[in-house]
Amino acid sequence: MRWSQSFIPTMKEVPAEAEVPSHQLMLRAGLIRQLMAGAYTYLPLGYRIVRKVSEIVRQEMDRAGAIELFMPALQPIDIFERTGRREAFGNVLFNFEVKRGDRRLHLALGPTHEEVITDLMAKHISSYRQLPITLYQIQTKFRNEERPRFGVLRTSEFLMKDAYSFGTSIEQLNAAYDSMYQAYCRIFERCGLKYLPVEAESGPIGGDASHEFMVPADNGEDFVVHCPGCGYAANQERADTGRQSAVLQPVAGSSAPVRVATPNAGSIEQVSRLLKTDATSFIKTLIYVADGKPVAVLLRGDHTANEGKIRRAAKATVVELADEATILKVTGAPVGFAGPIGIKCDCLIDHDVAKISSAITGANEKDAHLTGVIPGTHFAVQGTFDLRNAESKDPCPKCSGTLEIVHGIEVGHVFKLGTKYSVSMDARFVDAQEQSHPIIMGCYGIGVTRVVASIVETCHDENGIIWPLAVAPYSVEVIPLNVTDAEVMKISNQIYNDLSAVGIDVLMDDRDQRPGFKFKDADLIGIPLRITIGGKGLAEGIAEIKWRTEPDARKVPLADAVGYVKDLIAEKMMG
Repeated sequence: MRWSQSFIPTMKEVPAEAEVPSHQLMLRAGLIRQLMAGAYTYLPLGYRIVRKVSEIVRQEMDRAGAIELFMPALQPIDIFERTGRREAFGNVLFNFEVKRGDRRLHLALGPTHEEVITDLMAKHISSYRQLPITLYQIQTKFRNEERPRFGVLRTSEFLMKDAYSFGTSIEQLNAAYDSMYQAYCRIFERCGLKYLPVEAESGPIGGDASHEFMVPADNGEDFVVHCPGCGYAANQERADTGRQSAVLQPVAGSSAPVRVATPNAGSIEQVSRLLKTDATSFIKTLIYVADGKPVAVLLRGDHTANEGKIRRAAKATVVELADEATILKVTGAPVGFAGPIGIKCDCLIDHDVAKISSAITGANEKDAHLTGVIPGTHFAVQGTFDLRNAESKDPCPKCSGTLEIVHGIEVGHVFKLGTKYSVSMDARFVDAQEQSHPIIMGCYGIGVTRVVASIVETCHDENGIIWPLAVAPYSVEVIPLNVTDAEVMKISNQIYNDLSAVGIDVLMDDRDQRPGFKFKDADLIGIPLRITIGGKGLAEGIAEIKWRTEPDARKVPLADAVGYVKDLIAEKMMG
């Protein structure tokens, strides 16, 4: 492609509305333009990159045995009502009514396609002999994002690869899951991304089998808990800690807790100010309902409860915060004054609570707290659990190291759905004994446009983008220094044509501009390999060939330039 015949509107200044490097550089390099909040046009350079990433995804999905199809984005609302996801999605779901003749139809734009694919399988799969099968698509998704931001990292309309596996057994589900996991690793490696597969919270349906693929990035909105020593990684909702359970014996001769008045002070912050202490001295008592049964969760005052861990510790399917009536019933007090002493429900105690020698707790009485509370003495501690979000410097659960927290961008997620959708959508198969069972499913997503933005976010310098060769919009940029010089253009066109003839993507900057202007644009858009023709080099019979990341160009005889570049690219792709 010749620059003069394409549409590459680069920008010299950083747009005021762009907050993060990927947004700034994608705008400046002429890859995207915003139509409205959460919706972007991909310009020619940007769309070439999207297509290249999509093709890598497609190749690896095919290699893993998945079969491509294409499902409608427009879906009937009742399909979400069958699975209960209309309410679960809430305002995120684009749903609306349209008039067709004398009828009104209620429709939605697909945020994902679990319902559509399961409905399809319900109509066409009947026997175990038709399973296992994995289907995938690359399709636009729509979610009413409340706060679109960071360019194409968080939008209301985005391109996604979603795959769904269907099987008769846990063994078939595990095989599909492992196959997709390995395919994801190959995809992100081929895209030139540094990534972390992290354990993720999948809820009661999928058990512990769920992984997110995170790209470590300073501006990532997710938190990844990571051990540099052994490589353990999990998102903050799922991350375990290496803290140990404790059983405490009563402390002989200890004084009774002291009741203190705390009028209108129901929060830890308010009581801290009143008693001139900090949150680490508090035992926070939260009341949950686990499968319909109240349970108190005890945490150190500065820690954050983790509902996935609470659910597992309680051996429950569903856990949610209790309502005010339940709290009053088990504590005898309104919200904000719960404590473990005398509470009328079971307690789950976090490991760190056992380390507090003298604590402040709610008194289970309005406008009152207790000081001098000793865990194991004033209330029983017959074992503790990991109930909070992991934090930096916590011990690693897998080795003797300590955990770190890094920011990350989620680019993919694999998890086991089980039978949640097949039961609600009546997708069943008959086994060899003529018994009917719900199909066992897995789900596997990659945010294609998120991958593109993540590459820019992590592969750039002060001059612009540094594209990995496999996803670059063009592999080579030819820059004739003086387009009015017939000899310069003759040689530039010959190199351009010869490289194109051997299947190499080439962009030629044939604009009548100063060399410095062209070089700045070349660095900005980030084409991996640059060939410069003209100046002293032409007089010496050489071309200057330079990788985007190298400080200096290599001088190569003009007659050898095409072969030299071809070998460089082949070597880079092999490596």
